[in-house]
Amino acid sequence: MAGLVCILPLAQIKLKNIEQVALSTRRQIGYAFGMLGWSIMINIIAVMLIYFYVPPNNSGMGQLIPQVTVLGIFTLLSLIAASGRLLDAVTDPLLAYFSDRSHHPGGRRIPFMKVAVFPSVFFGMLIFFPLDYLESYRNVWWLAGMQGAFYLSLTVYIIPYNALLPELAESREAKIRLSAWLSLAFVLGIIISSQTPLLADIIQSNFGLLNRHTAFQMAIGSLYLLSGLFMVIPIFSINESRDCTSRPASVNLGTALKRILTHRNFLIFITADFSYFVALTIISSSMLYLVKVLLMLEESVGGQVMGVMVGTSLLFYPLVIRLAVRFGKRRLVIWSLLALGALMLGVAFLGKIPLGPRVQIFGFALLAAVPTAFLGILPFAIIADISERDGQETGQQKEAMFFAVRNFSTKLGQTLGIMTFAILTLWGKDPFNDLGIRLASILGGLLCLIAGLVFTRFREE
Repeated sequence: MAGLVCILPLAQIKLKNIEQVALSTRRQIGYAFGMLGWSIMINIIAVMLIYFYVPPNNSGMGQLIPQVTVLGIFTLLSLIAASGRLLDAVTDPLLAYFSDRSHHPGGRRIPFMKVAVFPSVFFGMLIFFPLDYLESYRNVWWLAGMQGAFYLSLTVYIIPYNALLPELAESREAKIRLSAWLSLAFVLGIIISSQTPLLADIIQSNFGLLNRHTAFQMAIGSLYLLSGLFMVIPIFSINESRDCTSRPASVNLGTALKRILTHRNFLIFITADFSYFVALTIISSSMLYLVKVLLMLEESVGGQVMGVMVGTSLLFYPLVIRLAVRFGKRRLVIWSLLALGALMLGVAFLGKIPLGPRVQIFGFALLAAVPTAFLGILPFAIIADISERDGQETGQQKEAMFFAVRNFSTKLGQTLGIMTFAILTLWGKDPFNDLGIRLASILGGLLCLIAGLVFTRFREE
C-alpha cells in the first residue's frame, strides 16, 4: 500500500490566471470512493444477475425467468440485458454533451452526480426484487424496466465522474497516479461485490432464513446502500472551482461526436477495450458456475477467489506505475491482454486437471493477478491522455464526450458478455452437463487475445 501513496508535487500551477493547487492525496482518495461505489453496483449485476434468475440445479434456488429462446438462440435474459443498452446509445452522448457545456455555478460535473446517487441505489436494488418467485413472464418485464432505470441513473453519475479525471490531473505522471487510485477502488469494488454469496450465507444462517433468494436480496440491498454512501464522498471531496482546470465546450453535439468517432487512436483503444470487457464479463458471470458446477465447491469460494486475485494484483500497482512512466503504456497493455487471454483459455479445463479443486481455481487467480494489475490502471490514463490531447488540438474540452463513448462501449461489452453467457447456458450449466460453461471460458480467452492484437495498432504519443 505504501507504494500507492503517491503525493503530487505541492508546486502550484498557473493556468489562465487561476491558481490551481495540485490535488492532495486526501482528495484523490475522496474522488476514488465514487469509483468504489459504482464498481460494487455494476459488478454485483455482472456476478449475480444470471445466477439469481437462472441458477444451476444444485444452488437451492428455482428459476425465475423461463429458459425459452427467441429465433432459436437468444434467451429472454440475454434480450433483457441488451434492451437497456438501446437507451444508453441516446442518453450517454446527450448527458456528456450537457455536462461539457454546463455553466452551473457548482461546476460541470458535480451537480449531475448529486442527483444520480439515490435513484441508482433504488433501482439497483429493485433489479433483484422480482414480482414472482417462480418462472414468470411478469419477471421479464419487471427486470427489463428496472434495469433500464438503473443504468440511466448510473449514467448520470458515471459520465461526469469520469470526465473529472483529466481535469484533476494535469501531467502524465499525475494521471497514472490518479488512475492507480481509481483502479484500486474499482478492484476493491470487485472484491466486495464478489462477497455477496458469503454475505448471503451469513444472513441466512443468523436470521434462520429458508429462502435463498431472500438471503441474496438482503445481502445485495445492504451492498447497494453501502455503494450509495461511497458515491456521495466525491461530491464533498472535490471542489471544481478549486481542483479543476476546465472551461465549458461550445462545439455542437454532432461535431463533437464526429471528431471523437473519427479519432484513430481512440477507435483502436475503444475496439480493444470493448473486446476485453466482453471477455471479462463472460468470466465474471461464469465465476459462481465455475466454482459450483465445475469444481463442486461452495458459492462463497467464488468471493475468496476474486479477493485473492484482486488483492494480489494490488501488490503490483507500484511496479505498474514505474513501468508505465518508463516504457509507456502500449506494450504493457498488449502483453497483459495476451497473457490474460491465455489464462482464460485454461479455465475451460477446470475440474479435469489432476489437482485439487481449490488449487486449480486459486492458481488461476494468482496467475491472473499480474495482467489484471496493468489492465486495471492503464486504460484510465490512456483515455485521459487522448481526451486532453484532443482538447489541446481543437481548443474544445470534450472530456465527458470521450468518457461517454467509452462508458457506452464498456456497458455494451458488459451487456454482450452477459448475453453471451446466458445463451451459452443453453448448452449446459449444471453438474455433468457443463459444456456451456467451458465454452464461455474459451470464448472469453479468444476475445482477450483479439483485444491484444487490435491494440498493437495503437500509436502511443
